[in-house]
Amino acid sequence: MSLQTVYEEQVRSKLQTELGIKSPMAVPKVEKVVVDMGIGEAAGNREVLDKAREELSLITGQGPQVRGARVAIAGFGIRRGSPVGLRVTLRGSRMWAFLEKLFRVVLPRLRDFRGAKENAFDGRGNYTLGLAEHTIFPEVDVGRVGKGRGIGVTIVTTARTNEQARRLLEELGVPFEKGRSG
Repeated sequence: MSLQTVYEEQVRSKLQTELGIKSPMAVPKVEKVVVDMGIGEAAGNREVLDKAREELSLITGQGPQVRGARVAIAGFGIRRGSPVGLRVTLRGSRMWAFLEKLFRVVLPRLRDFRGAKENAFDGRGNYTLGLAEHTIFPEVDVGRVGKGRGIGVTIVTTARTNEQARRLLEELGVPFEKGRSG
């Protein structure tokens, strides 16, 4: 069963009851997923940018937006507007497919993974998960990757509190750390 189907048929009604919400439209849901990748060395090398863009496209199924530096940093040789990152915003079926892959394939493959950190909520019901290497995604050919890059995955929800968002993500299959609260 797809993750979207699980949400619509099981999670939504369970959360509505558990959280005491009257309207099914007010039940917390995932609104979008933002995937970021830093590529600071791309400022001086166009090939690095193109390779990172291709890999992030494979991972997310959508072409990334190039993010430019907001300020110049002479020590790093970065001018204002130089490409320093990539961002993809996923909604709808691509978002659900990405989350399903992340929760069911990628996170279980991580070595020494003890669960997602509980202190990565922003206070408004959004959660950010940092992954040290993008090579853990099955679409990335490790043999062709020059350098592993970190990826930030921000899950934006309609939850009003961190606790509501945590319950939503738990029901969707995010494995949170056991025994330590953060």
